[in-house]
Amino acid sequence: MMTREQWIAFSTIVRKEVHRFMRIWVQTLVPPAITMTLYFVIFGNLIGSRIGEMGGYDYMSFVVPGLIMMSVITNSYSNVVSSFYSAKFQGSIEELLVSPTPNYIILLGYTLGGVARGMSVGLIVTLMSLFFTDLQVHSIGATIIVVILTSVLFSLMGFVNAVYANSFDDISIIPTFVLTPLTYLGGVFYSISLLPEFWQGVSKLNPVLYVVNAFRYGILGVSDISVPSALMGVGISIVVLYLICLHLLTHGSRLRA
Repeated sequence: MMTREQWIAFSTIVRKEVHRFMRIWVQTLVPPAITMTLYFVIFGNLIGSRIGEMGGYDYMSFVVPGLIMMSVITNSYSNVVSSFYSAKFQGSIEELLVSPTPNYIILLGYTLGGVARGMSVGLIVTLMSLFFTDLQVHSIGATIIVVILTSVLFSLMGFVNAVYANSFDDISIIPTFVLTPLTYLGGVFYSISLLPEFWQGVSKLNPVLYVVNAFRYGILGVSDISVPSALMGVGISIVVLYLICLHLLTHGSRLRA
């Protein structure tokens, strides 16, 4: 249980994070919606009509869950990495670290800010997708759980990137050269059942594959992987990353820009 002082600190950090991306909503919420709409038009309508069915569904219905999850992943990650690095660069994070606020409160506050932006963009993209396809949710519980866990997981990843970044260029290296390839090769646009057996095995090393397929199961009821195993893997990853982030905050050796 949080004390009153801890709750005030936690809620203040969360409000600051939410206000940060809502204040510049034209830069944080609108571009992902436009980008995903283009994906819907190009991959769903134009190319999808020529591909036909995939996984027992028309291509548009198949690709929509992956695109929604892609927007959640990228925005959860980018919100935390940019916000925390900015605080480190400006030196304001040092004031927070020397305050009586526990490190886990700081971490939870920034993480929840990333979750808020990821889920906000995910909701916007979901509403946009209704103009292109009729979404029938197979399991509302599984869908909500997967979105929350995914937002938390990639928010924590963004936090690690922000701690180790030494410049604003560094906060774009991981998203560009790691996160984007993993996302595009994570089953967003295709079923791994189409791949040769060797590449199916390689694909199963990609963590994005598990969250995309777990979310697709929540929406459509189909998945290339075991959903319980995927949720268990995401949960374990969250615990490990949370402990790593707390360790980095406690030692603070890289928290000076």
